[in-house]
Amino acid sequence: MSGAGLEQSRGDRARAAAKLMLGWVALLWLLEVVDAVSGHALDDFGIVPREPSELIDVVPAAFIHFGWAHVAANTVPLLVMGFLAALGGIRRFLAVCALVIVADGLGVWLIAPDRTNTAGASGLIFGLFGFLLVSGFVERRLLGVMAGLLVGAVWGSSILTGLAPTQTGVSWQGHLLGLVAGVAAAFVFRRRVASGVAQL
Repeated sequence: MSGAGLEQSRGDRARAAAKLMLGWVALLWLLEVVDAVSGHALDDFGIVPREPSELIDVVPAAFIHFGWAHVAANTVPLLVMGFLAALGGIRRFLAVCALVIVADGLGVWLIAPDRTNTAGASGLIFGLFGFLLVSGFVERRLLGVMAGLLVGAVWGSSILTGLAPTQTGVSWQGHLLGLVAGVAAAFVFRRRVASGVAQL
C-alpha cells in the first residue's frame, strides 16, 4: 500500500473508532437519563449473583450505572481506551468487548457477594486496560506496545486501587474478572504477523 493510502486507511480507522466510542458513551448517558427519569428503574438490570433469572442481565449490566457520578467516572477511560482498542479494527474490538462483557458478567454472577447488585462499564474498562496492556507485546507491534505503556502510565494506579478488596461499594471482583478477560482477549483475538515482517 502506498504511503498516502496507508495514511488514509489509518485516518478512516481513527474516524470510525471515534464515532463508535462517542456513540457508545452517549448511549450510557442517555440510559442514565432514562434511569433518573424512571425513578432508577434501570437499576434492576444489574447483576444479582446466583439468581438464575439474573443471567439475562449479564450484558445489559455493562451499560447501566448507579447515578451521574458513576457514569461520569467511567466516561473518560472508556472513551480513550475504547478508541485505542478500536483502532485495531471495529469487528475485532466488538469481539473483544463481547468476550469481556460476557465473561465478566458471568463471573460476577458466580462469585459476587450475596444480596449485591453489580452494574457499570468498569468491568469492560478493566478489560480494555488488560487488552491494551498486553496485545502490543503479544503481536509484536510497536504502536500497540506504546498504547499499552500509555494506558499503564495514565491509569495503572487507578486500576490497582480498583482491585483492592477493601473498598466498599465497589465490585473488585468485577474489576479483576474484567482485567483477566481482557488479557485473555489479547491472546484469543491476536493478529497474525507473517514471519520476518514487522508491523506498526
